[in-house]
Amino acid sequence: MNYDLLVIGSGPAGQKGAIAAAKLGKKVAIVEREQQSVGGVCLHWGTIPSKTMREAILHLTGYRQRSVYAERYRQKRQITMEDLRRKLAQVVQHELDVLHEHLDRNQVDVLYGEGSFVDPHSVLVTSQNGRTAIVQAEKILLACGTRPARPAHIPFDGKTVFDSDALLRLERIPRSLLVIGAGVIGIEYAIMFAALGVEVTVVDGRERLLDFCDREIVDTLMFHARSLGMVFRLGEDVVGMDRLQNQMVAVRLESGKRLIGENVLFSVGRKGDTGPLNLKAAGLDLDERGRLWCNEQFQTWVPHIYGVGDVIGFPALASASMEQGRRAAYAAFGKPSTGCQNLPYGLFTIPEISMVGKNEQQLTAEHVPYEVGVATFKEIARGHISGEEFGLLKLLFHRETRKILGVHCIGESATEIIHLGQAVMQLGGTIEYFRDTVFNYPTMTEAYKVAAFNGLNKLNLETIKTDVETNQQLSARIDEELATVEAAIEEAQLTTV
Repeated sequence: MNYDLLVIGSGPAGQKGAIAAAKLGKKVAIVEREQQSVGGVCLHWGTIPSKTMREAILHLTGYRQRSVYAERYRQKRQITMEDLRRKLAQVVQHELDVLHEHLDRNQVDVLYGEGSFVDPHSVLVTSQNGRTAIVQAEKILLACGTRPARPAHIPFDGKTVFDSDALLRLERIPRSLLVIGAGVIGIEYAIMFAALGVEVTVVDGRERLLDFCDREIVDTLMFHARSLGMVFRLGEDVVGMDRLQNQMVAVRLESGKRLIGENVLFSVGRKGDTGPLNLKAAGLDLDERGRLWCNEQFQTWVPHIYGVGDVIGFPALASASMEQGRRAAYAAFGKPSTGCQNLPYGLFTIPEISMVGKNEQQLTAEHVPYEVGVATFKEIARGHISGEEFGLLKLLFHRETRKILGVHCIGESATEIIHLGQAVMQLGGTIEYFRDTVFNYPTMTEAYKVAAFNGLNKLNLETIKTDVETNQQLSARIDEELATVEAAIEEAQLTTV
């Protein structure tokens, strides 16, 4: 079994890498543990399930229409986990069918079993029934993904104390939930359960949440989260957990505090799912979190082995992983590719957060002269129709060139709205584009025009101020010259007399 490219892992990065190589005319195979896990964490335990659950919560609670129709729009009073899972099986099966069709159409072989390196070019594949095969490949793409970190001092049982992978298997919705770790996954699930009416407390060792996001956007999210009754314990580290007789869990913090909850979601980071791969046989080492190092071409220390997706670390987004897989396949076979310079980031919190480009903190640190244009969704006709109270769009642009430097958005459909700003940035557009173009009305994209006018008005005010100062200086100069002339005339008159 010899291939031009062997891909280990069938998540978004592995899929796109395999298909990209197949389109180059290469013989490609994917190694996946079992048939039921094709699609990886993204399809079965992460991105797709969590977003499907989010949509179910928003629909059943009538969340989107609360400000318009109040509680009368609520679809169901007593929501169960089975209600939230009902759509999930259908969505996963549909995506699985599409994935298999794409792989079949591009003649990508899928080998089911656990992969383990024998040498840098050979991988032993062991199926569930014990059958083995040695697969050799010219190039190897590692897209094995990650799994939740599970520290030894946390008593995981999958029911009372669980990680994000086990959350979907809960039998019922808890009355109270302690979320340990306020990263992207933790904060997304925390706000989802808070929208269901669960008492949620978030614990995190950092003083600020989501430090890669714009601070004003994060502050808006936290204000909304607190309006749902969420409690934040920031700058606190967990030192242990105790099970109580009443089926509750007590979480002990380093500061001495003790938090009591019915369930605990532990979401403090993820580790590379590289354990069974025997990477030392391939000449590879991992960092302390089981992640791979790679260069800008996604090459590891071993030149013919490439790493893509969550296993190489930040940003660990499905969209970015897809692009990484495609670019790695092109790099492996010497084909040029143009990467996306402005990757969008999307957080499916409630409300959504999305961003592209740099934020205010980064621009300030780099001493870039920038200005900000802001639009709130409640001043947009479509936003008011939809009952959007918390939405916000920020445009950051260069004060001199007027080029767009960053776009930051929070609110309903923020992950969709951001793409217009991304396109203008990628094409080197300026803030004037949003001022001069015509958008459908009423739509949420009108926020770009409002934000553009807001930002340009600030520059205009400065121009007016400068003009006033210039006129004042000119007037003072004229007064001085008149005074000099008058003094000269008076002196001449005295001399004549």
